[in-house]
Amino acid sequence: MSTSEYLLHVSDLKIYYYTYEGVVRAVDGVSFSIKRGEALGIAGESGCGKSTLAYGLLRIVPTPGKIVGGKVIFDGVDILQLSENEFKRSYRWKRISMVFQGAMNSLDPVKNIGKQIADVILTHEEGTSKSEAYRKATELLKLVGIDPARAKSYPHELSGGMKQRVVIAMALALNPDLLIADEPTTALDVVVQAQIINLLKDLKGKLRMSLILITHDLSIIAEIADKVAIMYAGKIVELGRMEDIYEDPKHPYTSKLLRSIPRLRGKASLEWIPGQPPDLKNPPPGCRFHPRCPHAMDRCRREEPPVISLGRNRFVSCWLHAKR
Repeated sequence: MSTSEYLLHVSDLKIYYYTYEGVVRAVDGVSFSIKRGEALGIAGESGCGKSTLAYGLLRIVPTPGKIVGGKVIFDGVDILQLSENEFKRSYRWKRISMVFQGAMNSLDPVKNIGKQIADVILTHEEGTSKSEAYRKATELLKLVGIDPARAKSYPHELSGGMKQRVVIAMALALNPDLLIADEPTTALDVVVQAQIINLLKDLKGKLRMSLILITHDLSIIAEIADKVAIMYAGKIVELGRMEDIYEDPKHPYTSKLLRSIPRLRGKASLEWIPGQPPDLKNPPPGCRFHPRCPHAMDRCRREEPPVISLGRNRFVSCWLHAKR
């Protein structure tokens, strides 16, 4: 195992969907890194490529999608170069796991939750007995804050928050190094959302695992992330430490997103972003945000901005910060 402080390096990752209408560039040259035990929040509007990026890391991009370029270095190994059998045997679910958006609705209604978690263990851990798998399942339920006695309960007997905890327990069943949570608070009320985010935060510390939290809600990311990546139209337009991004956003899109969050204090009015996200089959030339940007210049309309380092592991893709 690599001794590097970084668990994951993603470099120039490209994932395209080949449709009859054209090529959809869902993830188009994304790069970032995550340290061991670090939490990265990925935020952006619906359709910007967040979920496709997660599918790429697990190599489960649905048809007609395809990973067409880039590297994903996980613990020193480029997992995109592994055969499907190698990746499935050693990485998927075992070292990289995921909580899918809406996953709590996919629980089997005719099996109790203890058996469903045990089935995950039996499928991936050869030589484990049914009794041992069930015992581990009850331990996982306790880990996510559910009374182990509820292992005999069926999904319809659980609240939405409890079902989401079960799904998280299933994702943790094989003790992964990296957990990807895609919109884990969708369809939950505000109080339960806070409970799930606090649970993920506690689990990250207890298990010393890395976490990628995908959401459109920047206020949720603020509760758990060490650093934040802002995605727009298939690209990361800003990346940096959570406090830096929130206190001093550099990309106009990030600024607009933050100003759209209601505040309990102060009299600042809410803002919105005019227009619509671009069609990823035919994105605009230059900066993809320029049709909606209040600071757009002629250069923005002609040339795609490079990734500019602002120091302190802060990056932005915007001509406003290019050296003159």
